[in-house]
Formats: sequence, structure tokens, C-alpha cells
Amino acid sequence: MTPPKTWAVGVPGVANALKYSLSQTSPRRTALTLLNINQTKGFDCPGCAWPEPEPGMRHRNEYCENGAKHVNDEATTRRITAEFFRRYPVSELGRRSDQWLNQQGRLTVPMVKPPDADHYEPISWSGALQLIADELRGLDSPNEAVFYTSGRASNEAAFVLQLFARAFGTNNLPDCSNMCHESSGAALFETLGIGKGDVSLTDIYHADLIFVVGQNPGTNHPRMLSALEECKRRGGRIVAVNTLPEAGLMRFKHPQEPRGVIGRGTPLADQFLHIRLGGDLALFQALNLLLLEAEEAAPGTVLGRSFIDSHTSGFAEFAEHLHKTVSWPDVLTATGLTRGEIEDLRDLVLRSGRIVVCWAMGLTQHKHGVPTIREVVNFLLLRGNIGKLGAGVCPVRGHSNVQGDRTMGIWEQMPQEFLDALEKEFSFTPPAAHGWDTVASIKAMLDGRAKVFLGLAGNFVRATPDSKVTEQAMRQCRLTVHISTKLNRSHAVCGRTALILPTLGRSERDIQAGGEQFVTVEDSMSEVHASYGKLEPASKHLLSEVTILSRLARRTLGDKVPVSWERFETSYETIREHISHVVPGFHDFNARVLKPGGFRLPSLVDEGIFETATGKAMFTCNEFDMLQAPEGHLILQSLRSHDQWNTVPYTLNDRYRGIHGSRHVVFVNPADLRALGLQQDDRVDLVSVWHDGVERRAEDFQLVAYPTAPGCAAAYYPETNVLVPLDSVADISNTPTSKGIVVRLEERVRHT
Repeated sequence: MTPPKTWAVGVPGVANALKYSLSQTSPRRTALTLLNINQTKGFDCPGCAWPEPEPGMRHRNEYCENGAKHVNDEATTRRITAEFFRRYPVSELGRRSDQWLNQQGRLTVPMVKPPDADHYEPISWSGALQLIADELRGLDSPNEAVFYTSGRASNEAAFVLQLFARAFGTNNLPDCSNMCHESSGAALFETLGIGKGDVSLTDIYHADLIFVVGQNPGTNHPRMLSALEECKRRGGRIVAVNTLPEAGLMRFKHPQEPRGVIGRGTPLADQFLHIRLGGDLALFQALNLLLLEAEEAAPGTVLGRSFIDSHTSGFAEFAEHLHKTVSWPDVLTATGLTRGEIEDLRDLVLRSGRIVVCWAMGLTQHKHGVPTIREVVNFLLLRGNIGKLGAGVCPVRGHSNVQGDRTMGIWEQMPQEFLDALEKEFSFTPPAAHGWDTVASIKAMLDGRAKVFLGLAGNFVRATPDSKVTEQAMRQCRLTVHISTKLNRSHAVCGRTALILPTLGRSERDIQAGGEQFVTVEDSMSEVHASYGKLEPASKHLLSEVTILSRLARRTLGDKVPVSWERFETSYETIREHISHVVPGFHDFNARVLKPGGFRLPSLVDEGIFETATGKAMFTCNEFDMLQAPEGHLILQSLRSHDQWNTVPYTLNDRYRGIHGSRHVVFVNPADLRALGLQQDDRVDLVSVWHDGVERRAEDFQLVAYPTAPGCAAAYYPETNVLVPLDSVADISNTPTSKGIVVRLEERVRHT
């Protein structure tokens, strides 16, 4: 272990990106991928959803360290053939690490695990698709099937999947949003009438003040750092609110600028609030009360009264609620901050006319995640920081097209207007009853109500909570199907019959009967653009996601619905034409997406239109909530290491936090270690005990003294997902509470 870094990227970021890329593929392929990633005629990075600058403003190397690793991890020249599966039984694959499974290379041929067998064996595409179709048609109800999607899927594939599922007769369309930004969508729908953010990169550049809350851009979306640097260059200020000091928010060394290579880089955060886990709700309530009091002391000088009166509802009730309920002793206990720190933040806000609040899982994955985000909206509404340049809400998505999947209809609760548009376009009546989200799907598999699971990309068993329960649920299924590029644990923890269907990667050419195809994606700021594969496919046996789903739909449904599945497969323009008729904002889709950089979906909020219950932006009254741990316990959050994408660790290092060669570490404040009678390098088990009385245990973790917020700890996921019960979810959104796990540390070995 080494001391944590106090800056991010620079030359080491470039060197590490190239080192990993060249360990996976040749110098020529590495150059081909890196010169095409995030370019207007190249392919979209399969990693995060941070947007690219306008064409003409992009760097020739418009990618980050982790994006370079991710694309070359997928472009690897390593291959998994049928011989691999003859060598390794499923039982052995289940004992291998996530890293080992990923490092075996690209999947190349369809494979099936027959009932009661311990080996996968080859199967033809025709045989695989017929097997799935027979199983689906043999169900007692369409609702016995679950269709899961990860954010890696394209808009075209997502639209085809949801159309197939609804034509089949179910809204069981869980996705990775259920586990990450569902709390954001729930809060924003209620308060602003939108399910996503309303800012653009231009807003980031022109903000006077940006809050970065519960988020680590340096690891999870490093290109955000260059946007924050541009804001600072223009005179903006940045506040970091986090339970850990994150290197990227301290100082950023832009690897494509001289000051980032030979200079000290750019200090980013003007104020760092070292907040306690789950304390963000209390922080924004206290900040809002201070703004109300400042307005009362100097009427007409603080709040955006014209905006509040014209465009909002519920202000009086909200103000009364804060005056009656905010208790400073509770605020200081919940946040771990001083009143002076919060008042300094207020003063910074008062000097700022345009404010953006960015957030990620640090806000959403709490029991009170939805109220917290509603309170963030209250904060922005108070000074009119919605719907104007340099201001707004910015939930930062972690997957490349997770926002696009939702726009395309991947949601178990799509509004009736969308279903009506599907019916008008395709002449069938979609089911109206809401389906199952991710947590509900696991419960349904566990008790036998769901019998078939189909996963489009992703690593379901490792991304979900309550790992042992989830694995048991998957094994209860009659059939599990995974459409994947690489091997992961979900292929080893599978149903009685299991299929692995290998598919094209984002970087690979997609040639169909109608010619070479491209796909589209939507980034975190509602920009929709084309993605063109450049590499030759890893195997001649690979099919695209669109092809797999279209052929499966045709075999399963036959003439049940009048959909031209064959035309979908032949030309993706056909899919986009249908999308243009069904999804708002996609008119003339085929023409508009060919423009360099694509197009931005309209935001009604920018036009002063709020599709809420009152027809205006809504202030809300949110009850104070605070995470509390019994004496001798800590509150644990799960997080990514720097060398990790989603559930897949590329190496066992996390150099920004000073970790090398290990993932079984737990970060604990030095004062908490002393209070617990523990010390650096001791080995412990992490034990969570919940109201259900079940003891969940993550075994053999090394203690690392680290500047976490007092009373709080952190460890990597997916290793700690086992600690989160299936029933421990956010109110309203049903998102697992992976950032609020009460644990005790049971000593295994004392370091000497």
C-alpha cells in the first residue's frame, strides 16, 4: 500500500491506459480503437455516459484512462472456444474470480448447458433460438419471463427487446437503472416532470458554482474532470461533497495539456465537505433553511421570487416545513460537518448566480435517496436555477447508454402514452399492468413465479444485492439466457438449462443483408449520436444484439403481431423509423442522427414546461432521516476501485487510493480503528445484521487506515453486495441501499 494520491490522471493515466491496452491486443488494434473512440465517425465508448464536446471541439484522443482500458478489454485478441468449456466445468467457473473470468477473452460460439449437466457444449444459432422460443411459448403466462437489460445495449437493440417483450405479453423489463439512478428518476419525475437531467456541457462550462455530490469522477467518468476544469478556467467554483477525499476532485492534470503533463495541473474543489454517509439530505435541508433566513433578513435579495411565483408550487408549505423541522443538532450529527462549514457553503451559493448540482450513487443508493434528491431540487428552485444557462440538475449515469435504454422503453412502468404509441405503430395492444423491477424479479425467480431469464449484456448476479439469495434465485430458473461479449459469473450461476449467446462488441463492424450498419446511443445529457464499429468481429459466428433479438422474436411470436422483424435485422434504419413515430423527440431520426455529433433531445423544463401533478415545478416537504449505527458498528458503502468497470476489475490495484494487489480491503477512519481496538492490516470479516435477523458476512478483509468520514467505512463491490439484503431498498424507487450498510468488524487475524 502507498499513500493516497492528491491528484488524478496526468502521464500515469496515459501510461496505465496503454499498458493495459497492449496487454490485451496488438499495437495496431490499440491505435485503431483509440483513434476512433468517441469520434464523430467512430464508436461510442462502452464505458461511462459522459458526453463528448461538440464536433470540432473534441481532442483527437477523446477518451479517458478507463475508457481506453474498457474498449481494448473488449477488443482483446484472446478467445474462448468450445474447447475452453470442455476443459472447465460450470462448477469450477463458479469458483473463479471476476477478474479471471473476464481475462479469458471474447466469447465466440453459442453454448448451452443442458439440464443437470456441468459443462457447456456448442449449439447452433438455430438450435439456441428455438430452445428459447419453445421455453417461452411453454410458459403458463408471459409474466413468467424476465427480460433484463444493461446500459451497454444500443438504442436499436433496446427498442427491439422492449417491443418483443411487450408483444410477447409482459412488462417485466428490469434494467441496471433499477440499481443505480432509479431514485433520481423518481424524484425528478415528481418535482420537475422529467426523469433525467436538464443540463448540457455548455451549462457545465458556464456555471458559477457546481456541486459534485456523492460522486467520484476521477474513477467513474474521468472525462468529467476536463469539463470541470473548463468551468474553473471560466471563473466557476466547485464544491465536492463526499465521504472520501477523491483525487480527481483535488487536482486534475489534463493529459492533453502542457500544464497537465509538466505542470501541477488544476485544483478543482474550492470547498470539500467531508460528509457522513447519508447526511446529504440534512445538508441540503440546512442549506435551504439558511437561504430562507437570508431572504427574510434582506427581502428580495436572495431568492428567485419571480421564478418561484411563476413556475413553482408548494413554496409556502416547504418553507414552513423547514422552519418547523430543521434541528441544527440533528443536522450536525447527520452530516458530521460544523455549522461554520455549512454557512461558508451558503455564502458561496449567495455569490453564485448559476448553479449546477451533479450527483451519482452516493445520493441514490440510500433508503432516503428520493427525498434527498427532492431536497436538491428544492435548493435549485429557491434561486431559479432550473431551465436557464449554467444551471440545473445533473444525475451522472455510469453506463454508456443506460439513459437511452430507458428512453427506448426499457422500464417496467412505462407511461400509458408510450404504450399507446406502440399500439398505434404496431397494431397490437401492449400489456398495461406494471412489470417487475430488478429486486422484484429476483424475488419472483426465488419463489418460482419467474421461470425464464434473458439478459441483454450485463453481469446480473454480480451487479445485484444479497449475492447468495440472488444466486439461489438464478439457479431456480428453468432457463437462463445471456447475450454477452465476455465471460462473467452470471454464466456460471445459471438456470437448469443455460445459454450463452455471443454478440458483437461496440467497436466491431456490423454487416447485415442491407449493408454495414451503425447503432445509436444517448449520453447522460440527452445527446443522441451514431456509433460506427471499426474492428473485424472476434468470430465469424457472432451475431449482433439486434439480429439475435429479431430472430428470437420471429421464432417465438410467429404471426401473433404484425411486426417486420426480418426488416429490423436487415436494416437498422427500419428500427429508427419506427422509433421516430413512437418516442417523443426522435422525429426524422435517421436524418438527424447523421449530422456530426447527432442531436439533443428537447427538455421541456428549458421551455418552462413542467409535466407534474400541478403543472409547475414542485417544492416538496421531506422528512429528516439519518443513518445510525449502534455502538461498535460502522456505516459501510460499496464503491469501485480505479481499475474497475462496473462489476469487472481489470487489475487488483486502486492506485488513487494507494491499494496494490488486493480487493479485499476495507477503508476505515484511523480514529474508528482505535476506538474499535483494531489497527492497520488486521484481517476482519464484515458482518451486517438487519431487521430480518439474518447475518450476512463478507469474509477476510484487510483493514486500511484511511480518511473516511468518522463512523463510516468503504469497500469494493461486487465483493460486498452480499451484505445488502434484498429487502433493504430506497423508499419509492426500490433501489438497493448499497451506500448505507451497518456493519461490525469481526477480527480474524491481528497484524503484528
